This record gives sequence, structure tokens and C-alpha cells, in this order.
Amino acid sequence: MHKILIVEDDEKLRNELEVFLNKNGYKGESINNFSNTIEDVLNKKADLILLDINLPGFDGEYILKEIRKISDVPIIIITSRDNEMDELLSMNYGADYYVTKPFNIQILLAKIASVLRRSKVLETVTDKIECNDFILNLSKSQIEKDDKAIELTKKEVEYLTGEEEIKRLAELREKWAMDRRSEISDAREEGIEEGKKEEKLKQ
Repeated sequence: MHKILIVEDDEKLRNELEVFLNKNGYKGESINNFSNTIEDVLNKKADLILLDINLPGFDGEYILKEIRKISDVPIIIITSRDNEMDELLSMNYGADYYVTKPFNIQILLAKIASVLRRSKVLETVTDKIECNDFILNLSKSQIEKDDKAIELTKKEVEYLTGEEEIKRLAELREKWAMDRRSEISDAREEGIEEGKKEEKLKQ
């Protein structure tokens, strides 16, 4: 059973969420003391966190930022702040979803299920995923083929969940590398030709 931690200072909403989660197959727990929120959240070892922004002491955005330094636990922001700046900031800090109050509880439940499914996929994959001649090396964040390796960004690794995507990205990156090498080679040849012409003019 997945444990979902509720970090919300509104006692009524906190209790309602906890009851609702427990009725829908999750283990809902909450924090009601916000004097040491970051440490308490990490000690709970939850599978997902519902995090409010307007909290006593440090706000949710700061807590999110600090948690992301040491943990990839899924985090859904639940807040009354409905401006784009807070949403953008939260997503940049690593939030999985940004949900504004008042929210539809069923939609929140769907988002929770979606995030947990993605999290489960990432947890169950091995360090290496083979696809035809390509190998996605998750521990090194690169695609390997024969004796060659192509480095991937974090975002590229996150989006690679299927065989076709792995193969397509590898082919595109390899084609880009080949095109780039061709451009460099052409530039070198042009430089050599120019050098020969200059030598002839000097003679």
C-alpha cells in the first residue's frame, strides 16, 4: 500500500484528505507540527507528498526545493495560489503536478495514481534496457551501440520509456553527430583548399 504524506496546515482539509486517501486504497498520513518540516517529511519515507505552499515557517516552495536536493519522491503541490509565477516556480523546483484549491478530489486522485504509476516504472526498470542493437544505460545516462556511447540529458532519460523512443533518439543523436562530423570535415577541406590557393598566389 502506497503511503501518501499530507503537508497541509488547514486541519479540516488535512483530515478530509487523510480519510479520503485511506478509503481509496492508500495509507494517508499527515504532519501537524511545522517546526521541523523538511526533516519530518524525509523521515516519513512516503511514496508521494501532497504539499501546500502557505505553511507556517518555511513555505512549500522552499521545502520542495530542499527536498529535491536529496530525494526524488513524487510531490504534488496543492495550494490556493493560482498565479502562473508560483506554478512555474514550483514546476522548476521539481513538482510533479500543481493543483489549485478548491480542487476536484477525483481529479486529484487521478493525478496521484498517474504520478505513482510513473514512479513505479522508473523504480522497476533495470540499469540497462536493450533494444535491438541499442542499450539504454540508466546508471550512466547514455545510449550505447557497439563500442560507441551517446550521452543523454536527464530529461531525455526520463522520457525514454519505450523501445521505439530509445531507438529513435539514438538514431537522431547519431545522425546529428555524423552530420556534425561531416560539417567539420567539409570546413577542414575548404580550409586546406584555401591554403593551397594562397600558396599558389604567393608563388
